[in-house]
Amino acid sequence: MHDDYVEEYPQSGERIRGKDNARRVYENYPGIPNLIDYSYLLDGDLAVVEMILDYDGKRMNVCEIVEFEDGKIKSDRGYFAEPFEAPEWRAQWVERL
Repeated sequence: MHDDYVEEYPQSGERIRGKDNARRVYENYPGIPNLIDYSYLLDGDLAVVEMILDYDGKRMNVCEIVEFEDGKIKSDRGYFAEPFEAPEWRAQWVERL
C-alpha cells in the first residue's frame, strides 16, 4: 500500500487518506464480514473486484475498483449494495444468476 493511499466510499461520502489511516480503520472495524464469493479482473495497474459479503446475516454485493502504482495499492473505491428481488415485468428477457 502506498504511503499516500486513498480509499473512497462514494455512497457514504467518505475518503480515507494515507495507509496509516486506512490501517486504523481496518483495525477498529466493528465486525469483519464473511467472504461468500468473489471474482476479479486485473489489467495492468487496474483491478475490478466483485464480492458477496455477509455482515452477520446481511448480505452485500460489493464492487471495488483498485489502482496500483509501482506494485502497491494506490487507491480503492468501493460500492456496496444490498440484494433485491428482480421485477417480474422483465423476467421474459433475462436469465437468473
